[in-house]
Amino acid sequence: MFFPIGDTNVQGGYKPIFSYSLIAVNVLIFLYQFSLGAQVDPFVYEYAAIPDEISRGEDYFTLFTSMFLHGGWMHLIGNMLFLWIFADNIEATIGSALFIAFYILGGLAGAAAHIVTDLHSQIPTIGASGAISAVMGAYLVMFPKSKIKVIAVFFVFWMPAVIFLVLWFGQQALSGIGDLGASTDEGGTAWWAHIGGFVFGAICGLYFRRYKRPEAPIYV
Repeated sequence: MFFPIGDTNVQGGYKPIFSYSLIAVNVLIFLYQFSLGAQVDPFVYEYAAIPDEISRGEDYFTLFTSMFLHGGWMHLIGNMLFLWIFADNIEATIGSALFIAFYILGGLAGAAAHIVTDLHSQIPTIGASGAISAVMGAYLVMFPKSKIKVIAVFFVFWMPAVIFLVLWFGQQALSGIGDLGASTDEGGTAWWAHIGGFVFGAICGLYFRRYKRPEAPIYV
């Protein structure tokens, strides 16, 4: 297992204020969750997206609020690490207003993909993974020549973004296909939220490339 810790893209254009603000908001909400102690479960059930309720036309607002809840420190840190590395490049390219709309729609696309795979699940779904997966899908299309700095056990090395992201998506797809038809009574990872968000982001990335400035020529 390897994790990204940086990339080679240099920001330009718009200031990625929403990318970093989203990290701050997610951390603050998680700290609030943590402060609730034994009362955290009612709070999570109130604002998490539950497929069975959504499919019955109830609590649509939770499709939005669930993006800002996390199930533990590692869930939060993992999501915020990916958001920190990939989101600022997208926002700096397409602008803050378009980015925040894209981020929210990516989260909704991820939630929809998860819900349609198990319409009657009563397990609450939380996390920013669907939206962050959309950011990663857009990054793959917009910055395929970038390199990602990754860490694996005690080794740190650079990997082409296209390889890192294709491997990541492949793992999500295999896990999602393997989970189809399986019981979700004990919860787990919403693989199809990752898949749906990523595909949505990649499609949007084809449009967003029009905003990307041409790369500087190489003189020989």
